[in-house]
Amino acid sequence: MDSNGLIARNVQRFRNERQMSMGDLAKRANLSKQTLSKIEQGVGNPTVETIDAIAEALDVPLRRLVTEWGTRVFVVRSGEGSWNDRSDIASTKVLDQIYGSGYVRTSLTRLRQAPGGDVESMVRPADSAGTLIHAYVVSGKVRVGPTNELTNLATGDFVQFPSDAPWILAALSSEATVHVVTTMPQVPQFGPLSDESRH
Repeated sequence: MDSNGLIARNVQRFRNERQMSMGDLAKRANLSKQTLSKIEQGVGNPTVETIDAIAEALDVPLRRLVTEWGTRVFVVRSGEGSWNDRSDIASTKVLDQIYGSGYVRTSLTRLRQAPGGDVESMVRPADSAGTLIHAYVVSGKVRVGPTNELTNLATGDFVQFPSDAPWILAALSSEATVHVVTTMPQVPQFGPLSDESRH
């Protein structure tokens, strides 16, 4: 497991969730902006004390910065994965599985993009904490994902990503069709904790 990458993803996630700039977080954690930038890029080598200072500034327990929450951007390209061939039924390929309880919203979205349209201007607001988008491109080309980790997808590609930070779903071709499933936990996963519940 890449622990630096894990910490980088979690720091970015919680910082974006709290709508804090990198400068704001660095100041609250009593770190230089350059140090925090290296940590968020996964190239820093932070000490436990540094991680604890960041956790304190984000108002989360340290363990939340060193735990994989299953919310990485996950892409399956159309040619990837293997088919499960069964003689008695059609072949299947599992792109994603959703577990747990909560709310599920599904939609088949048709996108039209004006020629020369600015994809980055189509930022969607953050959803509630713990919300995930599962999107399959039925036709066309799209750019999709959290604003800090956009991915270009084509027909047959699949992506799963957290949408509890600002995100984008925009067509790169003149038209695109995307099947979107949104999952939301019944109880918010994260949020500022009181001093009594921090430890």
